[in-house]
Amino acid sequence: MKVIFVAGTAGAGKSLLASKIHEYYTANGAFAAILNLDPGVISLPYTPDIDIRDSIDIVSIMKQYDLGPNGALMMASDLIAAKLDDIQDQADKINPDYLIVDTPGQIELFAYRTSGPYFIDNFRADQKTALFLYDGVLVTTAINFVSMALLATSIRLRMGIPAINVLTKTDLIADKISEILRWTTNLKTLENAISTEADGETYVLVTNILRSLNLSGFAQGLIPVSNVTGEGMVNLQGALSRILNQGEETED
Repeated sequence: MKVIFVAGTAGAGKSLLASKIHEYYTANGAFAAILNLDPGVISLPYTPDIDIRDSIDIVSIMKQYDLGPNGALMMASDLIAAKLDDIQDQADKINPDYLIVDTPGQIELFAYRTSGPYFIDNFRADQKTALFLYDGVLVTTAINFVSMALLATSIRLRMGIPAINVLTKTDLIADKISEILRWTTNLKTLENAISTEADGETYVLVTNILRSLNLSGFAQGLIPVSNVTGEGMVNLQGALSRILNQGEETED
């Protein structure tokens, strides 16, 4: 069993991409399953094979502990770690080739509290990788792109597993894709774009951060994908294969 954790900011398209990856693997002869790890989600574009909502009920937590929605989500996030053994047993019984994990919409609750990294580290699998979704609509400006790249790097450090950067919603930003991809490989191009958006102090701050972290290294390999058209799924599958299957194709 190989596990793919799908992570990103709220609204980046995690659940829909999880469903598209499942469809892609299934169409190509692989046995894939989806684990919904978001206890607060109301509706999903897929039917989960394993659902944390079967074990954790946000409404019940709010009533039992007299919490608001945010407090209940925080408690629910921590309870995910306590359900690890049950989820592991369910996954082992299904025993898919690929388990796609749709992580909570509030990324800070999963990645920055102890429960998320604990779950990733202790879940048993042959291989693990993560997808970090760059919301295409949000990263059309250079400042937003840098902010997202820094977040992606931070999340990767927290998760501690190989990660693939994915640019989503490309069908909505067709005129910006080429420029965004240039930012991932050409630091000077990105700095020039920042200079047109930021004042002197902000420009100096951002460019110093970029140079110290070497953006061309940590944002390289951004894969454009559209959940609507399916464009980019072949390239994404190839990147997943290189990590999970040592480059072997998924087809039988």
